[in-house]
Amino acid sequence: MYEVPAGGRRFRALELLVKQKRLAPDAPIPCVIRTDGLAEEDSLAENIQRAPLHPLDQFRAFQTLREKGKSEEEIAAAFFVTPAVVKQRLKLAAVAPALLDTYADDAMTLDQLMAFTVNGDHDRQCQVWEALKNGNNREPYHIRRLLTEGAIRAGDKRARFIGTDAYEAAGGTVLRDLFSDADDGWLQDAGLLGRLVAEKLETCAAEIRAEGWKWVEAAVDFPYGHTFGLRRIEGERAPLTGDEQQTYDALKAEFEALQEQYEAAEELPEEADKRFGELEAAIEAIEERPFRFSPEEITRAGVFVGVDQSGALRIERGFVKPEDEAPAETAVSPQDTDGAVADDADVDARDASNVADPESDDAEESEDDGAGRALPDRLRVELTEWRTLALRDALARRPDVAFIAALHTLCLDLFYAHGAGSCVDIAARQCVLRSGAAGLSDSAAAASIDARHQAFADCLPGDPESLWEALVAMEEAQRALLFAHCVALTVDAVFRPYDRRSAVLAHADILASAINLDVAEAGWKPTAEGYFLRVSKAQILDAMREAKGEDAVERLASLKKPDMARAAEDLLGDIAWLPACLRTSRPVDTSDEANPRLGDSPPMDHDTPEATSVDVPASAAIAAE
Repeated sequence: MYEVPAGGRRFRALELLVKQKRLAPDAPIPCVIRTDGLAEEDSLAENIQRAPLHPLDQFRAFQTLREKGKSEEEIAAAFFVTPAVVKQRLKLAAVAPALLDTYADDAMTLDQLMAFTVNGDHDRQCQVWEALKNGNNREPYHIRRLLTEGAIRAGDKRARFIGTDAYEAAGGTVLRDLFSDADDGWLQDAGLLGRLVAEKLETCAAEIRAEGWKWVEAAVDFPYGHTFGLRRIEGERAPLTGDEQQTYDALKAEFEALQEQYEAAEELPEEADKRFGELEAAIEAIEERPFRFSPEEITRAGVFVGVDQSGALRIERGFVKPEDEAPAETAVSPQDTDGAVADDADVDARDASNVADPESDDAEESEDDGAGRALPDRLRVELTEWRTLALRDALARRPDVAFIAALHTLCLDLFYAHGAGSCVDIAARQCVLRSGAAGLSDSAAAASIDARHQAFADCLPGDPESLWEALVAMEEAQRALLFAHCVALTVDAVFRPYDRRSAVLAHADILASAINLDVAEAGWKPTAEGYFLRVSKAQILDAMREAKGEDAVERLASLKKPDMARAAEDLLGDIAWLPACLRTSRPVDTSDEANPRLGDSPPMDHDTPEATSVDVPASAAIAAE
């Protein structure tokens, strides 16, 4: 008896022929009998010659040969790959079997799978994947960072979300010195903290799922722009009961009385300051009570559950994915019978005998030859080309209307998921920022943009067909702010290593100079996780030399990289230092005297949206810088 490691399908085919009596049971069959070599090697070599193996199949085959005593070089030579490929595949032995199965199901990429090899703890690997799989930030570098991070600062939002008391109660250790406050300690068990965060998030998500939402996604972080392309449904706050209204009025009255009492005081007494905080929290709790949604909307929409920068639970309810939208009803325009261009759906809906051949004016006449019948399609194409050319010429003579037309098209793209169209062929392509950069979603710039967008959305009509009239009725200054907001949302100054965009990035420099951009003022800070741990020690020391001088460099030079990165973060915490790619290299004077083509650029002040002098409705208190 011989094993058949190669040619198994041929052997089964021969058995079938014998069963069908198309081949004699004792018919001679040529075979190759090998007494040396490995059966697995023969089988794998034959399969590789027929079709390239999946990386996971390669790993399992290479691992089998490795266990048989083959060296990496021998395996590489046998299968015409480099030793580096063999080493890379064999590293997958450090990955949890559950994650290998996930990769086999195409639920993660090879780069993501390889990122898990930096830490051989299978439980920790599975924990990290569970925390990331429902979010959008599953980049390999983020996986590696979570698997290799050691102590976590007590001020980290994950630590605040759980609380150090709960962490210590679960068996975790917090290192503190005698002079540190609550946010200055270090949590020593990143794995335990990750598990506690995942469990708490899942508990919160389960409670929200019970409300009946179609989907709920839970993750510590969602990348900025994760709601792009989703329609947000409008909810209504529950009306206040009589008792709640009385409580609210009493709180407001006490708050205003305290304001009047201490208006002239240079410093608030401790008790008054504490009471102000209590009143503000109570008033905000009433004003920010949850929205209510209709049951029909809930069954179509979903919720994002995350953690904000302060460590509080962030719940974003009411987002509808395009595939979950209700089918739109096609409205029949009265113009379809008087010569205007008809929609394809309207043409398809007509009786086939009444549809003209678009290539000929000699279409067969229908029985209805009256004035109400549709024009031949070819004729309508020609007539509307005349109309288009005339529109172009006339619109060029009316810059005021052209501005509104461009703004109308931008608003349709950026504020409405579907609805009315526009004859102005301008597309507002918004770059979705998916890198998951630390702190991006919680930055002052992100909050300002989101608040401004929501304020404008509240001002615009819910029906896209009414948008034109709303824009015409707007004050000119408000239209200008809305236009600036729409154009700003299309800015894409992201470096992509696979895409040559030197001209685009050069224009970004020009634009930054024109508005005197300060990324530090927008909220970016050089943190250990966000910058210093991602660059070399030499680059850290160069930054310290530039910002703090040689003394700081000498103090940090002997430290290991993790300690050096955290020390650099502490030393630069109060300095607006920026790496070269974030600096505005050519600041310009935007005063009217210096440059008559550029108006004064208002200062960036994310904390004072009311500083804008434009008179806009109360519902559109735009945070325009």
